[in-house]
Amino acid sequence: MGVFKIKDVVTDLTGKDLITTQEWSVDEIRLALELARDIKKRYIFYGVNGIPKLLERKTFFMLFFAPSTRTRSAFEAAMTLLGGHAQYLEPRMTRAGEGEALKDIAKMYERYGHGLGIRILDKAIDYVYGRGNVVIRETAKWAKVPVINMADDMFHPTQGLADYLTFEEAFPKPRGKKYVIMWAYSPEIRGWCSIQEDLLIFTKATGASLEFSNDFKAAVEGAHAVFPRNWASPKLVQVGYSKFAEEERRLYEKFRDWRVSRELFDRMDKSAVLMHVMPIFRGYEADEDVIDSPRSLLYEQAENGLYTKAAVLALTMAGMK
Repeated sequence: MGVFKIKDVVTDLTGKDLITTQEWSVDEIRLALELARDIKKRYIFYGVNGIPKLLERKTFFMLFFAPSTRTRSAFEAAMTLLGGHAQYLEPRMTRAGEGEALKDIAKMYERYGHGLGIRILDKAIDYVYGRGNVVIRETAKWAKVPVINMADDMFHPTQGLADYLTFEEAFPKPRGKKYVIMWAYSPEIRGWCSIQEDLLIFTKATGASLEFSNDFKAAVEGAHAVFPRNWASPKLVQVGYSKFAEEERRLYEKFRDWRVSRELFDRMDKSAVLMHVMPIFRGYEADEDVIDSPRSLLYEQAENGLYTKAAVLALTMAGMK
């Protein structure tokens, strides 16, 4: 694995925000992926002692307007792995919900620590497209420390990195491979961030073509990976969850057969895998026997979120004073 040198991660990315992978170059995305792979190898072979404390005595503030299972845990674990500290915050623990200006919040956290993550999406913003992203960009405008998007209504960059890393581990030569993002039935209404993130990063990282289809069975023919997930209609993200949720759920009932069954999975390439950012709704988005099959990469994908988040934190914060 070679000798790990801190100069390898203290780069021009020091202090840079990650709001969307579209604002990082392909070379910068590749650097993050390679560092994530290196951290993963060291962790697997040597455990925590194999990871240099690149963020020792540094603090990453995490402001969650929306709940999280994997994102919060992965960021906290990543900071611990790198020798730093992650502090969890909710709006009710701050004055943000009482009208404190984003500028003042940003300037405070830049003086207390070395990075700020924000998660704001779905019910926290009534699902209205663009509303959460504006909050993150406004905060980043004022903060001198790197601002990391931990998921908004438009993007989920560290998740996208984990998804692409997982796909490339399964298919080391991804060119020519087919990745299908498939709308799938669920009684729960989901936002666009992970869907849109994967659509963008997979095409950017490989120079792939992008196709759209209204026939999910035809779409998965010969595919190498499928990501089945519900996402809200354009109407809902325009007018809001509070106004359109009931009608949205009635629309979904027409498409209950949109799921990855064993029969559908068998239409795919022999080496095909199931991918999902989780939580996956068992029996809705995919059947139990597909989710629990050896060709399901859900837990590997979730694990890779730890390493991509660690890589982003190291690249953006290791050089901060």
